[in-house]
Amino acid sequence: MKRVFRRRYWVEVAASAVSAVMFLLTLARPNWVEAIFGVDPDGGSGELEWVLVAVPLVAALGCSLLAWREWRQSASLS
Repeated sequence: MKRVFRRRYWVEVAASAVSAVMFLLTLARPNWVEAIFGVDPDGGSGELEWVLVAVPLVAALGCSLLAWREWRQSASLS
C-alpha cells in the first residue's frame, strides 16, 4: 500500500530539518551572534545563546510532531 503525502507533510519535514540543523549549529557555535554582528546583546551572560538553542529545538520537535501526525493520517488516505 503506497502512502500519499500532502504538501503540508513535506513542509513540516523541511521545517523540522532546518530547525534541527539550526539547533545543532547554535549548540556547536553559540557565539555566532557576536561573531557575525559584532555586538554582545546579552552583555556576556550567555542568556541569548541559550534562547538561540532552545527556540530551534522546540521548533524542530513541534514540526516533527506535526509531520508525524500527517504521516499517520496518510495511512488512512491511501
